[in-house]
Amino acid sequence: MTVSLLVSTYNWPRALYLCLDSVMQQTVLPDEILIADDGSGMATRDVVKHFERISPVPVRHIWHEDRGFRVATIRNKAIAASTCDYIIQIDGDQILHRQFIQDHRLFAREGYYIAGSRGMISRELTRQVLSGAITSLSALTKGVRCSNNVMRIPVMSFFYRILSPEYNPRSCNMALWRKDAIRVNGYDEAFEGWGFEDTELGLRLKNIGIKQRRIKFRGILFHLYHEKASRDRCEQNERYYLESIREHRTRCELGIDQYLPEQEFAHYGIPRELPPIMTPNSIRYRTN
Repeated sequence: MTVSLLVSTYNWPRALYLCLDSVMQQTVLPDEILIADDGSGMATRDVVKHFERISPVPVRHIWHEDRGFRVATIRNKAIAASTCDYIIQIDGDQILHRQFIQDHRLFAREGYYIAGSRGMISRELTRQVLSGAITSLSALTKGVRCSNNVMRIPVMSFFYRILSPEYNPRSCNMALWRKDAIRVNGYDEAFEGWGFEDTELGLRLKNIGIKQRRIKFRGILFHLYHEKASRDRCEQNERYYLESIREHRTRCELGIDQYLPEQEFAHYGIPRELPPIMTPNSIRYRTN
């Protein structure tokens, strides 16, 4: 199994630097790192170039023009650009426990996607982390909230996985097989702005028979404090989500197939239900 780490980011280069630095310290590295960049400026590109130079695995920068909050679209482009079997998704304002990738690899199973959680850290602790005054985090660090989400207790993770109820997935700590993402046509790009694009993806995965596996007490990460994104589109996005529930959708209309050649679907034995919409200039990436 080969693994891509997909890191979503937008115009917070210092946070992205710390995130990628925590990736470099992993006990097990991913096979490639995909920076899904929703239109950031040159400062973010400079951070990516730095890690392109020093990373022992390929770092690929997938970027599109800044036309508002289009994280569903940029994630689709990154998944389409991936060369690996399995996609672990995080956000670029998170710091990973050293065994984050190792834990996710352990939990991967055919027929399942993984839903995880994260610990939140306070405004003041975030300031100290960004300044370099604090260089390590744990559940006991003052300013860490939701500390039960950042306790790594492997034996507890086994029991929690068996006994926990299903959970609305968050793309800031989520993993799925690339072929399953293609089967449901990836994220629905009708979702713009904050909210529900990840929950709706989990719904369509469930509707094609992909079950959820909860990862807790493993797969630990810490979320840096920031002001909330605008919720202007949240009500509209919720309506889209409720429509998906009512219609028992297994596939979205505006999705990843825009960025994939026909042979990708043939390779996985997936019928292409929608006509191809090829836009080769809409995806831009660089490799080492």
